[in-house]
Amino acid sequence: MSQAFYKSIEQSTLQTNFDLNTMLDELTFNEDGLIPAIAQQYDSGEVLMMAWMNRQAIEETLKNNRVCYWSRSRQAFWRKGESSGQVQNLKSMAFDCDGDAILLQVDQIGPACHTGRRSCFFHAVDGQQTQITSEPLINPEELYK
Repeated sequence: MSQAFYKSIEQSTLQTNFDLNTMLDELTFNEDGLIPAIAQQYDSGEVLMMAWMNRQAIEETLKNNRVCYWSRSRQAFWRKGESSGQVQNLKSMAFDCDGDAILLQVDQIGPACHTGRRSCFFHAVDGQQTQITSEPLINPEELYK
């Protein structure tokens, strides 16, 4: 089981290497074959978005250094920026300690959010309410012309 594998390597020492295919084989995907992936701007640390990847999207991302997700609504690959031009270039990829989440360090070109905002995380909780914390950088309709 994947969690057992990741548990077994928890105490590995710095610079220990593991075969990439083994690590991918041992990731924990949900019942739909997906794993959550967090995109973070590589140079600022800004968290941009969360989306889903399947094994093929991970492999394509690693091969092309351009982030590819799995769109649950379209049931198709979603190559970030393919229609909008708002590309995510991969800088690095890491798996969490349990093998059930991915962190993508990216260079985001333009907004990451479909609302035209830089980040999808713009609803800040403030007591018993939320507040919008950013304006769109571009009109969301411009993303999908």
